[in-house]
Amino acid sequence: MEQENYLHNWQQEFIATNLISIGYNAWQGYLSGQRGLIICSTNSPMISATGETFKVHFVPRNNLAPLLNAWLKAPDTVLLKRHFMNDHILEAVDNYNPQKDIVFMLESGSSVTFFYLTNLPISPPDCYQQVIKSWDEFPSQYSSEYQNNHHI
Repeated sequence: MEQENYLHNWQQEFIATNLISIGYNAWQGYLSGQRGLIICSTNSPMISATGETFKVHFVPRNNLAPLLNAWLKAPDTVLLKRHFMNDHILEAVDNYNPQKDIVFMLESGSSVTFFYLTNLPISPPDCYQQVIKSWDEFPSQYSSEYQNNHHI
C-alpha cells in the first residue's frame, strides 16, 4: 500500500510540475488533425543546462491501437491500474474533450500508468499559448530544441 501511495504521489507531482508542457504537446498534437494520447517516458532523461528533460510523444488515434497492442502486451511492460485495458484507453481517446482534457500515459521503468486528466487548472489550448508566448518573449537555443524534439 505504501509503495502504491508513493507511486501515486510521485506521478501526480510529475504531472503538476510538467502540466504546461503536457498540455502544450496535447494541443499541438490535436492541431495536427486528430485526437490522440500523450506518452511520456522517464526511462531515459536527458540532462542539459536547463535541467532534466523527458521525451514526450503525441500518438494519433489511428496509430494508437497497434502501438498499445505491441507495447502494453510486451512481457516486460506492466500496466498499472490494471482495470484499464486497451479498449478503455481507446474509448477515452475517442471521447475526451481536447479543449479541456488530456489523455496521458506515463512510463517509468517497466510500468505504465494511464491518466485521464480532467478539471485541469489550465486548458491545453492555454498551455499551448503560454509556451508559444514564452518562445516569442525569451528566444534562446533551447526554444528550437524544445520545438523540434518535444521534451518536457
